[in-house]
Amino acid sequence: MIDKIGGINPLNNIQNSRRTNATSKYSASPDSISVSEEAQKMAESYYLKSIADETPDVRADLVAQVKEKIKDPNYLNPETISSAANRIMADFGL
Repeated sequence: MIDKIGGINPLNNIQNSRRTNATSKYSASPDSISVSEEAQKMAESYYLKSIADETPDVRADLVAQVKEKIKDPNYLNPETISSAANRIMADFGL
């Protein structure tokens, strides 16, 4: 009955001293990671693919503008055709 009055427990002192010693062994260093060049390239290609998937294949607004221009008979003159051909060749590297 005497041990319940004061609440003396010899194991408490041992447990408390172990906790303080264990925490003092570790230093608080910042976490860091390193990402390989291959992983960076894969992440970039995944990002670019997701953008390409979200982008429509056909720009309907430009198609509508070109259709309206083509309806005008004065639009299709030799200068316009030559300019369009030069742009196409430049895109193909010719």
